[in-house]
Amino acid sequence: MVFIEVAKESDIKPGNGKTVNIKGMAIAIFNVNENFYAIDNTCPHRGGPLGEGELDGKVVTCPLHGWQFDVTTGKNVMLPQNVKTYKTKVENGNIFVEV
Repeated sequence: MVFIEVAKESDIKPGNGKTVNIKGMAIAIFNVNENFYAIDNTCPHRGGPLGEGELDGKVVTCPLHGWQFDVTTGKNVMLPQNVKTYKTKVENGNIFVEV
């Protein structure tokens, strides 16, 4: 596993997300109170883009069918369908994701 630089802290404002592509994988990065979390961008229901979903606190809602996931754990808030999480770190204002 290696950390890959994906964005600058200033690119993702608190309460927002951004989708990045790392080695052919779409990963959604979210800013929750100045802490960054990374999950698979693809909702397991119908493939919706989670990085484009609305973030409320630490829960993102899939824009296609409303499935909700805790971005800090990858757990679906209502069903046993989770998404993969990735470790993140911030160094000198840059966000890195471990893949």
